[in-house]
Amino acid sequence: MTTKSILSLVLITASTLGFSQSKFDLEKSAIKWTGKKITNNSHTGSLKFKSAYLSLEDVQNPSGIFEVNMSSLSNEDQTGEWKQKLEGHLKSEDFFSVEKYPDATLVLKEIKSKKDNSYSLRGELTIKDITHSVDFNLVVYKDKIEGELTFDRSEYNVKYASGSFFENLGDNLILDEVTLKIKLQKL
Repeated sequence: MTTKSILSLVLITASTLGFSQSKFDLEKSAIKWTGKKITNNSHTGSLKFKSAYLSLEDVQNPSGIFEVNMSSLSNEDQTGEWKQKLEGHLKSEDFFSVEKYPDATLVLKEIKSKKDNSYSLRGELTIKDITHSVDFNLVVYKDKIEGELTFDRSEYNVKYASGSFFENLGDNLILDEVTLKIKLQKL
């Protein structure tokens, strides 16, 4: 089978899945984040999309751009005063500087079909005006797309309690990996 035949097959498969061009219901779409400390304690929360678009009509040049409203950053494992304190701290200069950098973006650059409606993607993630390449996976369902992406916060100058910037943090060390579970609900 030629490369052109394989690309055509992927395009036909993507089109039959309703995946050739997708716009999403942003109210029903969600990003769930998890950050962990060295002690296995973790915090979880959510973020909301500002916009989301994906087109695979030309599989050699897929296009997709996803904007995240960083001021929507919320904590979901605490309540009351502790919830408010953590959210305020995560939005502060110590972490994501939300006032100065209100949006984060992910721009799709490359896609590879795996199996069972699963895709491996490469994109450029921009947080705090710093851009790095990230790899992640998506699974396409009839009415939604789900994926998981892990990024290293230290690459985006998010320093607070990071072993990449500070020594001897002991139990106060917060791991650099942040995991995002993404659900995009199709319109």
